[in-house]
Amino acid sequence: MQLPNLVPIPELYVSYDSAQKLKVEAGELPSWDLTPRQICDLELLMNGGFHPLKGFQTEADYDGVVENMRTADGTLWPIPITLDVSEKFAGTVEPGQDIALRDQEGVILAIMSVTDKWSPDKAREAEKVFGANDLAHPAVNYLHHTAGPVYLGGPITGIQQPVHYDFKARRDTPNELRAYFRKLGWRRIVAFQTRNPLHRAHQELTFRAAREAEANLLIHPVVGMTKPGDVDHFTRVRCYEAVLDKYPAATTTMSLLNLAMRMAGPREAVWHGIIRRNHGCTHMIVGRDHAGPGKNSQGQDFYDPYAAQELFAQHQKEIGIEMVDFKQMVYVQERAQYEPRDEVTDGATILDISGTELRRRLREGLEIPEWFSFPEVVNELRRRYPPRSQQGFTVFFTGFSGSGKSTIANALMVKLMEMGGRPVTLLDGDVVRKNLSSELGFSKEHRDLNIRRIGFVASEITKNGGIAICAPIAPYATTRRAVREEIEQYGAFVEVHVATSLEECERRDRKGLYRLAREGKIKEFTGISDPYDVPETPELRLDTENVEVDHCAHQVLLKLEQMGLVAG
Repeated sequence: MQLPNLVPIPELYVSYDSAQKLKVEAGELPSWDLTPRQICDLELLMNGGFHPLKGFQTEADYDGVVENMRTADGTLWPIPITLDVSEKFAGTVEPGQDIALRDQEGVILAIMSVTDKWSPDKAREAEKVFGANDLAHPAVNYLHHTAGPVYLGGPITGIQQPVHYDFKARRDTPNELRAYFRKLGWRRIVAFQTRNPLHRAHQELTFRAAREAEANLLIHPVVGMTKPGDVDHFTRVRCYEAVLDKYPAATTTMSLLNLAMRMAGPREAVWHGIIRRNHGCTHMIVGRDHAGPGKNSQGQDFYDPYAAQELFAQHQKEIGIEMVDFKQMVYVQERAQYEPRDEVTDGATILDISGTELRRRLREGLEIPEWFSFPEVVNELRRRYPPRSQQGFTVFFTGFSGSGKSTIANALMVKLMEMGGRPVTLLDGDVVRKNLSSELGFSKEHRDLNIRRIGFVASEITKNGGIAICAPIAPYATTRRAVREEIEQYGAFVEVHVATSLEECERRDRKGLYRLAREGKIKEFTGISDPYDVPETPELRLDTENVEVDHCAHQVLLKLEQMGLVAG
């Protein structure tokens, strides 16, 4: 008798011949170019990873999911899966129409039959799904500042799966994994969800979980979108492959999951359980603070560390997968082994290295002990994260027009070039406007686009080991945050607020721009008719009034030394 977790699961793909015909027909349809998150969602809709969903959720399903984790027909589903689009595109589409869904190269992946179109209450979605309408939560920030303002819902007809050129042998659909488990005769499979490199504590946790559940082990890391600042998936997969031979080959396998995480804590744990059930697993490890995003804007954890385990336990039968819950694993020095923290005897010496401490040791080239991680993993991480003094970085000046940003940036560039060692590029606001953004005006939308272009160029410079110095006005905190997140994937982002007062900037105004703005001849001028979001926690704040430029540039240099970015 076939076990339910091993029988094939429904997919949304049509046959090859039908797909060829539909591709031709879809060429005439309105097209939406999918975002990276939407591509992840679409792939799991089409291959059965999001079963029983048949497409992007309708308004009724969305409302039910947001309010009580259930679609309109009562099915347990904790995370909204909707197609967010721009107002411009939404204006061209009405319910009853079909649209072609394309990847970023223009390849048609699916056809969507639009049944619903609505403008969601995003504050309500944030409160209900993520527990707070707090922009410190990466998914809430994405919801308000990246996701489109209009949602479309309706069933999907899958034409082809997204193309992945990386780690092809490690990527499996739910049905491919189910077939693999059938072939090996595996009946009980425990899944380990991770978005981080595997260290020795993780290995001990997974060994214990497999023993406790009397199950085989599926290491199932997420390689779609995770939290900004996480180790990139290329590095992580190399780390996983480096330690896979530490596991018994007959009882362990690894497969990559192209999931866009939301970091929704308890709801995310339930979601992960449903996804792992669809991939043929019978058990799942739910650890401490599962899928937690870290601290909120008040410096508190977004979720209680065991809230995910509690919510999962409430819905375990309905999810169709058993939870293996584990507390934090720590290294006990006297016993030279890992143990759950709540089982450690009083007086024992606990050794632990936090994620923050690990990043500091990598940054400063310090030793990472073997009790904490495998040498193979450390080597991969050191390749990706050399000491800070060998990495690229970006210095991002922001302040009013006339505050002295460009002058200080020029002086800093000269000082860094004098030191040598890394190429230095100055991306001054006026120079970028002339060479990179000459067609843009000064509306909020165009100013945002200009800063994002500067951020993109700076991220490429940083990624390739150079130093980027940026000196735009950059008045909006949201845009500066987006640029920071893009650059911090590759190196340090040093925000310098040139805090010259508006009165002093007007006094210095050689171009007469402030006078023209006060006369209404220049619209949307920062500080006069358009706001400036003062940076709350820049790496450095400079007061330039009655201070020499050389001193200001030297202050920045001292900060770079303090951060380990340049040699002292």
